[in-house]
Amino acid sequence: MPITYELPALDAVTDTAQPLQRVGIVGLGYVGLPTALAIAESGVPVLGCDISEARIAAIKSRQVDLLHDKLVSLDRLLESDLLDFTTELTGLSAVDTVLICVPTPVDSHLVPDLTALRAACATVVDAARPGQAIVLTSTTYVGCTRELLVEPLGRRGLVAGRDVFVAFSPERIDPGSPAHLPEQTPRVVGGVTQACATRATQTLIRSAASVHQVSSPEAAELTKLLENTFRAVNIALANEFSDVANNFEVDVMEVISAAATKPYGFMPFRPGPGVGGHCIPCDPHYLLWQLKATKLPSPVTEAAMASIASRPQAVVNRAQELLADSGRPLAGSRILVVGVAYKPAVADVRESPALHIIEELHRRGAEVAFTDAMVDSVWTSSGQLVRENDPAQQDWDLVIAHTLHPTADHAWLATVPLLLDAAYGLPELPQRRVL
Repeated sequence: MPITYELPALDAVTDTAQPLQRVGIVGLGYVGLPTALAIAESGVPVLGCDISEARIAAIKSRQVDLLHDKLVSLDRLLESDLLDFTTELTGLSAVDTVLICVPTPVDSHLVPDLTALRAACATVVDAARPGQAIVLTSTTYVGCTRELLVEPLGRRGLVAGRDVFVAFSPERIDPGSPAHLPEQTPRVVGGVTQACATRATQTLIRSAASVHQVSSPEAAELTKLLENTFRAVNIALANEFSDVANNFEVDVMEVISAAATKPYGFMPFRPGPGVGGHCIPCDPHYLLWQLKATKLPSPVTEAAMASIASRPQAVVNRAQELLADSGRPLAGSRILVVGVAYKPAVADVRESPALHIIEELHRRGAEVAFTDAMVDSVWTSSGQLVRENDPAQQDWDLVIAHTLHPTADHAWLATVPLLLDAAYGLPELPQRRVL
């Protein structure tokens, strides 16, 4: 049966394991760095490893996308003996537990790009020593933990559950959200054996509210795919209901808020301009990619991902429609995109729908600019764009609200003549239109 462990029960959970001496984190991106901070804050020394010297330098100079409290924590930990960063991965053989936190994107054909994951796992396997625990946290396909860790370790003569302890525990990081810090969020872990799960729990409990054990790495791998596929399906449904509501001249946000008063059987999702980041636009494709080999259909997931992918195009079509209603063609119009980060309160533009929107507007002949309080510049197929620092002082034929950062001043949007609120966050402005 699944077991959930909480921090007060740590001694009972780990009474057969040696006390943690040091933890190694491979990959210091939006998952690895917060995880490193959370573990170090618990009093366990952490060795953070990343192949990018620029990333290490950015962390040491505090030029990283962290909440203010975590930046304060980073300052304190860098001055202590609890946190060290390096580009040299040879030191991994000296740590008790290794957490692999590297990115797992998809390529332009929506095929999983396993380059970083394979390289990281190979390095960890080469450095592994008897008694060490290895936990994969990167989102991946079902069976990956055995294929990339257990089997190559076995070829080295290290048997999982006897010589080394291998588990999968999917990351649960919500960038920019103070309500979902790692140490306040439960983790799922699936060990190759119970001993593997116990050793992984010993580390993970220090960076999580609780640890819920499942029966195998495969169960934990599929858990992550379900979590983000669930979100993708419901976001696609919210977008669809936005179109439905417009058809009936009803405010979709009013409908969603009303439905959310139901205390059971409903979870609110908001429509928007699309989905970005390296979770929802990517993770379900790991499942779809794997299922192709078995010829098992997944029509709901396929339809949801197709719908999400088409959303930026819908934004551009709506922009063209609004301009036409005001007597202007899209070609030659001056359009401003407000916010290009993939979500509020982060500076991350990976897979951001804004990039696709800007590229398509350019392709149709529009003059496009952007403003974003957290992003200085972006690269698109049309080249580099630098943000407009004072957009209120210019005339725009259309403004598209894409990402509304909570700390940014959006009061000036009340003065623009034509506003497409693709973020559904400006209901008080009378001139706003939605998708």
